Amino acid sequence: MNSDELLNRGVVDVIVRKDLEAKLAKGKKLRVKLGIDPTGSDLHIGHSVVLRKLRQFQDAGHTAILLIGDYTAKIGDPTGKSETRVMLSEKEIKENMKHYVEQASKVLDIDKIELRHNSEWFEKMSMADIIELTAKKTVNQMLQREDFKNRFKKDEDISTVELLYPMMQGYDSVMLESDIEIGGTDQLFNMLVGRDLQKKFGKEIIQGVITVPILEGLDGIEKMSKSYDNYIGLTESGKEIFGKTMSLPDELITKYFELATTISLEEIEEIKKALKEGENPRNLKVRLAKEIVTLYHDTSAADQAEKEFTEIFKNKGLPDKIDLVKLKESKWNIVDLLAETGLTTSKSEARRLVEGGGVKLDGEKISSIEETIDISKEKLLQAGKRKFLKVLSDAK
Repeated sequence: MNSDELLNRGVVDVIVRKDLEAKLAKGKKLRVKLGIDPTGSDLHIGHSVVLRKLRQFQDAGHTAILLIGDYTAKIGDPTGKSETRVMLSEKEIKENMKHYVEQASKVLDIDKIELRHNSEWFEKMSMADIIELTAKKTVNQMLQREDFKNRFKKDEDISTVELLYPMMQGYDSVMLESDIEIGGTDQLFNMLVGRDLQKKFGKEIIQGVITVPILEGLDGIEKMSKSYDNYIGLTESGKEIFGKTMSLPDELITKYFELATTISLEEIEEIKKALKEGENPRNLKVRLAKEIVTLYHDTSAADQAEKEFTEIFKNKGLPDKIDLVKLKESKWNIVDLLAETGLTTSKSEARRLVEGGGVKLDGEKISSIEETIDISKEKLLQAGKRKFLKVLSDAK
């Protein structure tokens, strides 16, 4: 991949562009850092945007550093939050970390990655070390961050530990001696702190900063997040990824092609042109869905997902195969039934789905979260647009 695409495709900020262009032109092998805090257990397509940018540098021969913020996750990045985050326990962090690297490997060449954890240095720091770190920045400088500034104006609490977070992220760059740090646009302030701390700690290398856009979720409004239930998970089935992609608002088609796939910029320009000339957005979403499924599964999974989607939605039929789950009890509250069968990941998700009119039993919409379902005879349960399951009690 050429340097022009490294610094331009799916990129918002490049600081300092001329310096990075000069380094890339010399063919210097750069250390490129991406930090991820394991504050949740699943990675999604939104995370893949910055992971994919790191992969581009990896493919260009640079050293890709994936930093797992197992220590900073205890605090949680306060970026964009209107209130202090609840600190995570070590147990929660370890649980979240279990499959992070495995999920990241769906985008990165994990065998060629420099995998680090910031507990390597933070667990060894004394109080004197922490005081030295905090002395490098002033409270006034920290309060220039937009979300801190807004909360301060509204007289909302900002904990001291939150003010420490950008310095901790910046100190990661000091320890890793990174040439470049990449992250979402919401990370710009923290990454600039990294540049400043490298200078103040006397490092010869001062990192450049590259930001990538925040990807909107399937609702087209909020950023992609599991908490908003608008996400496409990296480990979801081809069928789920395909169906979710097809629900994407039309205005996000080209953005997803650019940020969530590997097709060329020339092809993306052709897609933009086709949309302007009246191409049916559905046709382009089919291609987008197949591209994404192929990335995380393979072409046969993409073809099968398209076939099933067409059968269910275009022909208003049911999937060729619907699994049957047998349960001991015959009478279930609908919320408990959805969670027990795995049609939803939690009871709270089940309640939201029922209240939103997204649950059907034998084709009839369930309207109340208090409804009791009798499965002494086989029933067809549908959750959302894409999940079907037959349920039956095997009670004696």
